[in-house]
Amino acid sequence: MRKGIALVVGATGITGGNLASYLVASGWTVYGLSRHPSEHSGVIPVTTDLLDASATQEALAGLPITHVFYCTWVGRENEKANVEANSAMMRNLFAALDDANLEHASLVTGTKQYLGSFEAYGSGRIETPFRESEPRVPGDNFYYALEDVLFENAERKGFAWNVHRPHTVIGYARGNAMNMGTTLAVYASICKATGKPFVFPGSQTQWNALTDMTDALVLARQMEWAATTPGAANQAFNTVNGDVFRWRRMWREIGEYFGLDVADCPETPQPLDTQMAGIDATWRDIAEQHDLIEPDVTKLASWWHTDADLGRDQECVNDTAKSRDFGFDHFRETRGAFFDLFDRLRAEKIIP
Repeated sequence: MRKGIALVVGATGITGGNLASYLVASGWTVYGLSRHPSEHSGVIPVTTDLLDASATQEALAGLPITHVFYCTWVGRENEKANVEANSAMMRNLFAALDDANLEHASLVTGTKQYLGSFEAYGSGRIETPFRESEPRVPGDNFYYALEDVLFENAERKGFAWNVHRPHTVIGYARGNAMNMGTTLAVYASICKATGKPFVFPGSQTQWNALTDMTDALVLARQMEWAATTPGAANQAFNTVNGDVFRWRRMWREIGEYFGLDVADCPETPQPLDTQMAGIDATWRDIAEQHDLIEPDVTKLASWWHTDADLGRDQECVNDTAKSRDFGFDHFRETRGAFFDLFDRLRAEKIIP
């Protein structure tokens, strides 16, 4: 497999950070673009704000990039504004790389492709398992806008593309706004320290229905594979671990990992955003007691995002037959992905 010169856009996030580290270990030259310098070993930092066209042009001038891996987004007050801001970011990126000899660009989106945007979440009532061939859900969705900018530039510049659609990524990252694994670890640690019952915060549907998730390394492997396999070019792929589970079992297994008593699932959702209101001082005390490296719980836990995932009232399972048919057969047990993350968080003194 020939290694290229990669630009990982969003190199400090859960997806981009794990991808950048994986590509470095695989022998790529990796530039990591973010608003704050990447601290990943072997990654060459590129610091800029993609909403600033001139700053992006200056930051990327002359870089010999062959492969772009786009793993970032910005949130705004509504989906129309999300579309405008995220489209502008990607357009500014490709404008700044106009003189580069790009061979391939990858875009990471997710299952809001099938479920609908944040403000219309759950409006997409597509039959499970979700397939890549499903039509777009009506209404504004910045995922669709990013795809359109990608397709437009691929056609104009003649490079290949892939779109990857993970479902709730599990992986190591600090300060990430979409990080269920770390959020649940922090919640469980608080329950352990305070004697609070480990209560599932979501819906009865999510408690009982089948679902799936995506290990960050599975996603990184699929992105490298698709970007370097000619037969996989110009395709969208769902990206999940390959197993399915029910939260009613997984929740108890996570509780057992932390030595917790697991409460029955309430009839109505008990959002973490509500349960954890005013918990900042408690976490600071836990961090001081156990000499943890991050006393600010808001830099670790994303209560709102985990609430959105676990509060859905519909089943969410992704079909990966297309990816397997094209030759990608890597898989990961989701329970093991959670436990490996928890082990690392403990080893690095992020949770007690």
